[in-house]
Parts: sequence; structure tokens; C-alpha cells
Amino acid sequence: MAPGSVLIVTHNSAECIEHCVTGVLNANGWKVVLIDNASSDLTVQIVRRVAPTSFLTVNTQNRGFAAAVNQAVRVAEGEVLILLNPDVIPTLGSLDKLAQAVSEEQFGAATGMLAGSDGAPQKGFTLRRLPTLVSALAEVLLVNRVWPSNPWNRHYRCVGFDYTRTQEVEQPAGACLAIKRQAWEDAGGFDESFFPVWFEDVDFCRRLRDRGWKILYCPDAVFVHSGGHSVGKLTFCDRQAYWYGNLLRYFGKHHPHWNVLCLRGGIIAGLILRSFLSLIGVGPAGVPLKEALSGYWHVIWEYGLVGRGLQLNPRAV
Repeated sequence: MAPGSVLIVTHNSAECIEHCVTGVLNANGWKVVLIDNASSDLTVQIVRRVAPTSFLTVNTQNRGFAAAVNQAVRVAEGEVLILLNPDVIPTLGSLDKLAQAVSEEQFGAATGMLAGSDGAPQKGFTLRRLPTLVSALAEVLLVNRVWPSNPWNRHYRCVGFDYTRTQEVEQPAGACLAIKRQAWEDAGGFDESFFPVWFEDVDFCRRLRDRGWKILYCPDAVFVHSGGHSVGKLTFCDRQAYWYGNLLRYFGKHHPHWNVLCLRGGIIAGLILRSFLSLIGVGPAGVPLKEALSGYWHVIWEYGLVGRGLQLNPRAV
């Protein structure tokens, strides 16, 4: 019987999916479940050629990452569920090491070391702490850009973390996450309102920890990660709307109402500042001025002022 299933969600992932799936198949014994979110490139054809016996569902529309993961879990086998982004390649033995990690009673999830092509750990991405109001404000108000070594950013991005030591962590990236099925069911899976991407993994880790489960970092389980292949295909305006909208949705679920109000104010101020910088020629590289301003002011109106999509948790007081 397979130790578990590897779940891969694809969306226009043709340039990387073959290496990912081949790495999983080389591990032997793992069921591969792929959910394709309406790719318009050759992703599906490549999967069918490389892994013809894998379970593949092709959605006719992009349902978002969270919904596709939930879809994959419903057909997965075994007691261990390992989420892998299509731009992640497991090294030999890494999947089994993560399965061993979550076999410990108190651990509901585990992650390995995400490394670049040079073998160095991807610091600041692989592991982070759960966001606080101060860490979020430091990001939206551009404090992290002008003063990246500030204490709030260092704490949030785990600067100084020993990537060679096995230890408990708060929030690993959803690009590589092993989950015990019991813990998955206890937490209720991914929240599909985080659409199409961003903060669904943060929300899930928060709910796991709130239910008493621990998350383990295993440096011996190494995964090669290129990063950002699907997000990079989004338009600038969409990236702004999805990231800021889901950030506020996360805070609405888990933080007091006054935190959400402060964050909305910070977002408005930060995007006005970004608009000014764009006007004087120091805006986001490669983004036309009109597109940058359109993206910023859409977020200011929809999320900062109107608060669209916010679901405030009355228990978060």
C-alpha cells in the first residue's frame, strides 16, 4: 500500500511539470494526483505522456489553488498527503522523510528544505512566522523596502533561522507541505475563499496550530524549487488585487477588527505612496504607469475603502 499521495495543482505549468512528476515517480510507491486548473498550454499533454497511470483531473475553469487541493484530497490514498507545486522537484528519499516526520503523534504537518538550483536554501520563502499586524504594516507601507533589516521583517521572515537543524516551525510554504490526513480533516482542509492564490497555506497552518498540531521542518528532505511560475503569469493588476484581498481576508478571519481597520488604513497609505513613486519614475519595473496606477487604485477602492470580500470573525477579539 502506498504511504500516501502527492498532490500537484497545475495551471500553465508546461515548462516545469515533467521534472516534478518524474521526481515523484522515481520515489516509488506514491500515488500521484494531478488537478489541472484549465491550462491553455501543453501541461495536460505532458502529464499524460510522462505519467499515464497517474490520476489526472482537468478542470474546465481555474478553480483556484485551494479548491483544487481539496479536490485532489478527495481522491488521494494513504495517511500522508504531500502538496507539491509543479516547479518543485523532490530529491531521492525526500518524500519518505516527510512521511516519517508526520508519523510522530504530535506533528500534523512537515516541510523540507526548498533549495535553488545552486543548492542553497531559499531563505525568507521556505519558512515564515505567522503574520502580525506590525509585520503586515511593515510590508504594505514599504518599510521592508527601505529598511529590510528591520526587526519586524527579520522576525517574520525567520532571518537567522538555522536551516541545518530539525525543529518546529510556524508557517512553511504551501509549495512543499506534508500533511497527516487526520490533521487535514481536523482543520477542515483549505479555505476556498482564498482565490485564486495566496494566504490559503498561511490560513491552514494557523488553523492547524490553533487545534494543537505542530509543524516540523526537516532539512534532510531537500526539494529543488524554481518558484513563481504561475503567479508570474498574472497581470500586474490581478496580482495586486489577489494579494491584498487575501491578506485582508486572512486578517479578517484571525485578527481583531481593529487590526483589520489599521491594516486597511496602512494599505491605502502604502498604495498612495506607491502611486506617487510610479509618477516620478520609480514604480515597479516593467509595468506601464497607467497599469500600475490602475492596479493600485483598484485595491485602494475595493479593499481599502469598501472592504470588499471581508468576513470578520466575531471571535477574533
